[in-house]
Amino acid sequence: MPRKIAVYPGSFDPITYGHIDIIKRGLRVFDSVIVAVARNSTKNALFSIDERVDLIKDVLADNPRARVDTFEGLLVDYVRSQQATVIIRGLRAISDFEYEFQIAQMNRSITCEVETLFMMTSVPYSYLSSSIVKEVSSLKGPIDSLVPPQVKQALVNKFSS
Repeated sequence: MPRKIAVYPGSFDPITYGHIDIIKRGLRVFDSVIVAVARNSTKNALFSIDERVDLIKDVLADNPRARVDTFEGLLVDYVRSQQATVIIRGLRAISDFEYEFQIAQMNRSITCEVETLFMMTSVPYSYLSSSIVKEVSSLKGPIDSLVPPQVKQALVNKFSS
């Protein structure tokens, strides 16, 4: 029986408990989830691609069914190259849906071999984003409930230098 593989793409700058929630829930549905860190992100990253990959690997070290990788170019090309058939996207609000729906439709127009699965964020993380985490951390606010300890430490190190 073929394995069911999903790809969870994003910038993960940094990974948050909201991301981790989606990954864990994705693993209830799929045999494995590839956390794919985008190399061609248009966002200004706080952490380098290698730092993000290392943080995610550290956070997910206890789950061998979650794998971390990077990609550039078209997401659907990457998904197919991994023998995956599903893209997982987390949704926090209606505004997320509008944007993600457009991307999913574009991906579908490129290939009908890849589906997009939208997962609603769990209530405690419905407001959470990497941008908010970075802003609160830069102002020395409390982020313990937003990110794992190793991510908090990495943020403290970034903003103290």
